[in-house]
Amino acid sequence: MIKSNFLKQTNIEKVLEKERKNKFNINLEEFLKNLNIKKQNKFNIDLLDKSKIYHLKQIKNICINYRLRFLDLKYFKNKLLKNALYQIKLIEKTHNCSLSRFKVMAPSKLFKLVNTDDPLLFIPIGNDYYYLIHKWGNNLKSLRKLVMWPLKNIRNLFITIFVITLLLTWITPQNLFTKKPSASTFLMLYLFNLKAVMFIFFFYGISMGKNFNKFIWNSKHNKS
Repeated sequence: MIKSNFLKQTNIEKVLEKERKNKFNINLEEFLKNLNIKKQNKFNIDLLDKSKIYHLKQIKNICINYRLRFLDLKYFKNKLLKNALYQIKLIEKTHNCSLSRFKVMAPSKLFKLVNTDDPLLFIPIGNDYYYLIHKWGNNLKSLRKLVMWPLKNIRNLFITIFVITLLLTWITPQNLFTKKPSASTFLMLYLFNLKAVMFIFFFYGISMGKNFNKFIWNSKHNKS
């Protein structure tokens, strides 16, 4: 059961909805009342589906947790699917306006390669709020959040390194190094393994140009 839960696909739109309920609970009514609609896409606010309105903080938090990017549509290398184009035309017709300044939330590789993972198409409506136009695909694995957890920030990275080193030291037979294993032997072996694991992590990070999730969620650069 645990294994199947890790392997199942994640509906990132549902994750966004949960994020809105649990954190960054913004007062939408106050926002809609004070919104200067002329500065953004000219929606008819009364016709918007409020369940599809998200604040930038909510989007940012999901991007950091799942290591996703939130970038202008011009950086998105895939073609928009027919369903997404249909939703755009439908909203333009309903609101009698022409939409622009689209944003896409998706894994980094979708901004470089043609792939079919899980993009979400947004449009800004003012005051750091975005309206979800369309979501297609459902290919993010539940395990992705766990796998990307070490890259969320430097604290998580060091916790991961220390835990991996501890497990590696635990399964290493101390009899290979001494006839009388002791706590001091374990500590010495741990420190030796720690240097090796840290070297591997930092060599990979530097050579691949990796950075932490909170620094890349809205970055258009490949090496990040």
